[in-house]
Amino acid sequence: MPATINPDRITIVLNQPRYPENIGSAARAMRNMGFKRLAVVNPENYDLRRVLTLATHAASDVVVHAVLYSDLARAVSEFNYVVGTTARLGNQRPVIRRPEELAETLIPVSAENRIAIVFGPEDRGLTNEDLRHCHKLVNIPTADFSSINLAQSVMLVCYELFCASLPESHGFVPRLATRHELDGMYAQLKDLLVRIDYIKPDNPDYWINKIRQFFSRLPLRAKEVSIVRGVYRQMNWYARKCYEDGKAGRPMDPGLQPQNSRESGRSDFDP
Repeated sequence: MPATINPDRITIVLNQPRYPENIGSAARAMRNMGFKRLAVVNPENYDLRRVLTLATHAASDVVVHAVLYSDLARAVSEFNYVVGTTARLGNQRPVIRRPEELAETLIPVSAENRIAIVFGPEDRGLTNEDLRHCHKLVNIPTADFSSINLAQSVMLVCYELFCASLPESHGFVPRLATRHELDGMYAQLKDLLVRIDYIKPDNPDYWINKIRQFFSRLPLRAKEVSIVRGVYRQMNWYARKCYEDGKAGRPMDPGLQPQNSRESGRSDFDP
């Protein structure tokens, strides 16, 4: 029997939608394809009556049980895998160019992991700051006119998720670290790299985004994130020890002296 998406593991996240009617239409599109979990982030002019009018009675349960959040970081913090939708393409944005390809990759992930699929506001889509929370990006291909109604976008993605299937022998994906766990790791790493002067404090996010892209290609589990953070803590302890030893005039063990790539005048991240 072919493997399919587990709909109970999928949550559609609407980030800052501008019109209540679009929330209702998106909920109806979700219900058509068998998806019931909806999260809405900081909606503009939210009016439950107007939302329910477009959702119709069939999708009213999706609206009634939708969870409202004040910001996107909090909305996706407990998810193991986050997908962002984007109309923009480029070398700095590794994007899956067809929703059906995304659907196939999510089949094994959905067996053990909670997945959020994030849609941006109608007028501008997801910002670069929003996309930092995402493991993958997906684009809906269009002709010359690339602006798609929010509910239509939700319908297209949900349809591909509904239709996707793989042979039963697909690879198993274990439970991954949540977005909250990963963001804690990135925050700790940024603090450490600024402290040891590996990256400069004036624009640390530029370099951390490169590290985010690297780690996003790895299916990190919670235990692995814990190990990485333990390494960071030990590095931070050692850096502080070196500082205190130098301040007190204590000699440093020459075999433990760290090699600083900045002595050569460039970072390992530089092209």
